Formats: sequence, structure tokens, C-alpha cells
Amino acid sequence: MNALLMPHRCRLYLISPPRFETEAFAGALSEALAGGDVACFQLRMKDAPDDAVLTAGRRLMPIVQGAGVAFILNDRPDLAARLGADGVHIGQTDANYAQARALLGPDKIVGVTCHNSRHLAMEAAEAGADYVAFGAFYPTDTKTPTHWAEPEILEIWQETMETPCVAIGGIMIDNAEPLVRAGADFLAVSGGVWTHSDGPQAAVAAFNAIFDRLGA
Repeated sequence: MNALLMPHRCRLYLISPPRFETEAFAGALSEALAGGDVACFQLRMKDAPDDAVLTAGRRLMPIVQGAGVAFILNDRPDLAARLGADGVHIGQTDANYAQARALLGPDKIVGVTCHNSRHLAMEAAEAGADYVAFGAFYPTDTKTPTHWAEPEILEIWQETMETPCVAIGGIMIDNAEPLVRAGADFLAVSGGVWTHSDGPQAAVAAFNAIFDRLGA
């Protein structure tokens, strides 16, 4: 398992908002990372031109890595390799795991979306994925979910597999606890941080308070 993903208790996996202006978002990102422990930040820029992704990545990656957080690019292992990112997250319709691993090498993080399927997750884990992601657990404005997952899948996964699991989809401070209790190693959060009424730093602190209270 990649050392960056060794969970001591549930940890936060930040995802960028669906739309942002890079320079303004750089400030919000720095604020969020000052709020407490964050394991990963995923730059997710669906349908953006390659140049826009690379420009945003070059601006944001030093902020993320400077805070000791893994910088993950969504969908594009080729661009992740060009950026020197810490890893890539791939969906079921993106580059496959073998392609991503070949592009990034053995020491980078490769995570795989597995929706609500333990079969897909087991295939990814057996291939060598650093984490598997289940969801969506709740309605979300970030994207239109095509698959829904129940907390039980996290419980079963923890009982049977060692590869870390990420819960994703509509996760907010007020609905996070059942997923932590079910065994999520990481909560992937976008709107729950960036749209928080008290700001992203307070949101990250609040998520960490939940993780600390519930323990390992």
C-alpha cells in the first residue's frame, strides 16, 4: 500500500469543486488545508482542455504537496505523469488500471471507482489498486450519480479485504458519521467543504473532529 494512504483512522479526501477560477481557488485550497488532516486532494476538471488541467495542476500542486497532502488527478494518467502528480483516480470508463500503472510507475497512487460493486472492487484490489471508491452514498450536485451505494458495502469490504476504501457522493458534515462507522478509510468530499457556511477551514476541522471522536 502506498505510504501516503496508510490510514490510522478515517481521513479526508478533498475533491475540487466542479467549476472554479484557479487563482481564487488557490486561496480557498490553502485555507482548507490549514483546517486539519487531509490525506489527498483530487483535481477534477471534467471535459476541460489539457492545457487548462495542466495550468491548474501546476498552480495548485505545490500548495497541496507543500502541506504534506497527496495530489491526485482525476481521469488522466497521462497528464498526471506529465505533472509529476502523486497519483491518479480512474473511473470505469477511463484508462484501465494496467494503463494507469504503466504510465505512472509502481510508486504512485492509482485509485479506482467501483460504484456499488464489490466484484469491480475486488478486481481492482487484486490488480494492485491503492484504493477503491464506492458511491454515491447521497445525492450530490457535483455530478449526476448513476450508481447508489449503501453503508453495508463498506462494512463487508472491511471484513474481507485490506485495500483501503473511499466513500464518495454528497458527503456533508451532518451525514458523514454513518459512513465512518461503517468502515470508510477515507471520505471524499467536495461541496461539503467548499460550500460550508463557515468556510473550508472550518469544514475540514469539523470533519476531523468527527474522525477523532469515532476513532480508528
